[in-house]
Amino acid sequence: MNIKKLLLSVSSMILLLGMSYNAMSHHSFVGQFDPEKSTALTGTVVGVRWVNPHAFFVIEVTNDDGTSENWSFELGSPNTLIRYGWSRDTLKIGDLITADGYLARSGEKLANAKIVILADGTVFQAASSYEPDAE
Repeated sequence: MNIKKLLLSVSSMILLLGMSYNAMSHHSFVGQFDPEKSTALTGTVVGVRWVNPHAFFVIEVTNDDGTSENWSFELGSPNTLIRYGWSRDTLKIGDLITADGYLARSGEKLANAKIVILADGTVFQAASSYEPDAE
């Protein structure tokens, strides 16, 4: 075997291994979130991460007893969000919003967002990864 073929074979194997690692690291919706348990929370945006494969935001929610807690919401990919009318500036720190989503199975304060409603009433689809027919 000549050196070119060997390098091509090794390069191909590395590429395939890298692709399969990325595919395995991406979770299934029903593995992490429960489509039977939804929540709608209103709070102040305290964090936004516009990253792949999913964007995230965090809101601070004030409970009935006056205590507050942070809830994280997973969104779709930035590319999908842009197609739904989002931009990096749609959610800003300090914005009061309502987020409707599916709760995490783990019990942590995490949800997969379905919709986000801004203070002015604008509704954004959150590009949820839930596919009812895929269960």
